[in-house]
Order: sequence, then structure tokens, then C-alpha cells
Amino acid sequence: MDVAIIGAGAAGLMAAYAAAKNGNRVTVFEKNEKCGKKIYITGKGRCNLTHACDERTFLENVVSNSKFMTGAIYSFSPNDTINFFEENGLKLKTERGARVFPQSDKASDVTKCLENCCLKCGVTFKFNEKVLKLGILHSTISHITTEKSTYNFDKVIVCTGGLSYPSTGSTGDGYKFAKDCGHNVIPTVQGLCGLETKGLDIAALQGLSLKNVGLTIYYRNKKVGGFFGEMLFTHFGISGPMILSASSLINRLDLSEVRLSVDLKPALDFEKLDKRILRDFEESKNQDIQNCLKKLLPAAIIGEILKKCGINQYKKVYSITKSERAAILTTIKNFDILVSGLRPYTESVITCGGVDVKQINPKTMESKLIKGLYFCGEVLDIDAFTGGFNLQIAFSTGFAAGNSIKPE
Repeated sequence: MDVAIIGAGAAGLMAAYAAAKNGNRVTVFEKNEKCGKKIYITGKGRCNLTHACDERTFLENVVSNSKFMTGAIYSFSPNDTINFFEENGLKLKTERGARVFPQSDKASDVTKCLENCCLKCGVTFKFNEKVLKLGILHSTISHITTEKSTYNFDKVIVCTGGLSYPSTGSTGDGYKFAKDCGHNVIPTVQGLCGLETKGLDIAALQGLSLKNVGLTIYYRNKKVGGFFGEMLFTHFGISGPMILSASSLINRLDLSEVRLSVDLKPALDFEKLDKRILRDFEESKNQDIQNCLKKLLPAAIIGEILKKCGINQYKKVYSITKSERAAILTTIKNFDILVSGLRPYTESVITCGGVDVKQINPKTMESKLIKGLYFCGEVLDIDAFTGGFNLQIAFSTGFAAGNSIKPE
């Protein structure tokens, strides 16, 4: 079989390897000058390539279309990904939160390992060659047309990514191919991105990093999710691992109806926190309230807490009333943040939305509309939380497609 792979990212390289390993003649078309440009920047250049968990836990971390992923993840699990890289010479390490990285901390080593595996299986690479359109004959893939030529292929696997980080080549080509072939494309939106906020003094909070805090997400005052971890106040609002995951839960909602509630002291319940505050008050009776609270909270956030409570920051501790103390306590446990927008695709880790999976075979990733056409990775309407889950989606769907193609 002559197989074309469009896109040399995580999904494309895995699909190319799996297809070539089966004995097919595989050609990868990449419009960039090299493989894996997006892999190079994942995990801040370290590449969190998967999550050390079982298949069930993995599926619990898939936000959109987890049921569709069931077959692919059981066929090529996170453990299979770990074994694949280890067996092909890339030493890995598992860090806090079960996130898996190369021991070298170099994302480029992940790409090199995948590329070398492809080359060993006889894969041909055509760099700096953009695919313009797919050729369909009698509802079957027949050829592809690039900027340079037209090529005949028996199978074509589209692994073009989404719209995130367009500088890496993710410019939505796959969505166009899908629409041209009659596929439905679910509207896209930024995923795993920072959130722009309103009502906060961002200038005062910028640079503040909060660790081990709780986050509850409300939509129209109904809880829709929660996280525990780290967050960061930035020049535009909020970011950090916990916020990135939260963005993928709210990115398709009316943001004006979204409220984020941060528990700044999740280790203390209301009763214990009240006792702690009373003790601090007793020791600092003659201090300004803003200075007293520095024993408990980062200085940068105290002004915002007191503002929410309607308390003057210079008010003496001895004059704080019981109701004011209760307001401080409640605000520490429920520091509300309102969202005004999502950060742009240039800053979002992934794209949510994409090729409608109802029109894709979940076992093989083959189109149900066009014989011999496959879609893998971020181009599909599948996304997950941060932590290596999205790269695993790319590896599992890529493997499913490539491995399903057998030479005739």
C-alpha cells in the first residue's frame, strides 16, 4: 500500500511508523523544514509526552469525546507509549503528578526518537512541501496535490494539528480538507489557555504565584468542575496548570455566566481557619489589618481580599468586627474571579473542536464517508486536560490509523 501522511507532528510520526512497520510504503509530507515543530515547544521545551496512568484514568481526563477514545487508548495505552520510547532508546522519567518527560529534559529528543523509528522502517520524508488538496474518486481517496506535484496514494492520513501556535504550522489545513470531503467540522475554540479576567487589580496581582490552592468552576451558579494545584496572576488575568485545564471546561460556555472560586487555604476548613485568624488577631491587635494578614496570605492578594470585604486596609485589627472577620474568612475560602475572555490561539496549548468524530471509525480513525482517508490527533474533536494527555491522544490515534493499514 502507498500511504501518505500529512503532517510530521506527534500523530503523524506515530502513524507513519505504525503503517511502515506493517510493510506499507509511507511518505510524510511536512510544510515545515523539519519534523515536530510543535513538539519542540511542549512542556516548556521539555515535552510532557504522556501521563503515567491506566486507561480508565486517562479517559477520565479527556474533556471531549472520551467514549470515542476508548478503543484507541486500550490499543495503545500510556504504558505502551512509555515502553515504545524506552525500547527505542529514549530514557524517560516520571515527575510529580505522574507526568512523563524525557530524562534529558529535551523535547527535541522525543522528535528524534520518533523520526529515527520512521527512518528505520523506510519512511520517506518530503519537507517544505505543503499539501493543497485531496483527490477523491468514487468516494475513495485517490491522490493528493501539493505545491510541487500531484501524487497517487491508496491511503491518506491527515495529521495537520489544529490552530494553536500557528507559527509551528498549525493553520487549520486539516479542517479545510475535511470540509472539502464532506465532513462536519465542530467549531473550534482555544483550549488549555490563560484566562482574561475582570474586576481585579491585575497590576497589583501580576506575578503572584499560588500553590496548593483549590479551584471550583461555576456556570450559572452550578458547579461544573474543580481542580487543585497551581495558578499564576499575569498581565492579562490568570494562568498556570490548573487554569489551563479549567479553560477547557469553560471555553464553549457563555463566559459572562462563569465564576471561578479559589480556596486560598484548602488545608484548613472554616472552623480551623477562623481559629487561626483569631490567634493572629490576638497577637497583632494594634496592627493594620493588611499587615496582620501577611502571616497567613501573600501580601499581593491581601488588598484584593479586603476590597472584596469592603474593609479599609489600614483599619486596626482591634476594631475589626465579627461580621468583618467572617467576611475575610469567607473570601479567603471563596476568592471569586470573573472571566472576560480566552487568550488567543497563539498562546493556547491545544485547539478544541475539529473533525466530527461521529463520522470517524473509532478503531481505525478512517473516515466513514471517504474510503482510505484517516484523521488523527488534534485535527479531531478530542481534547483533554493538561498533563501529557493530549500528546497521548495524538500517539494513540496515530497508532490506530497506521496500524490498521495492512499491505494487500
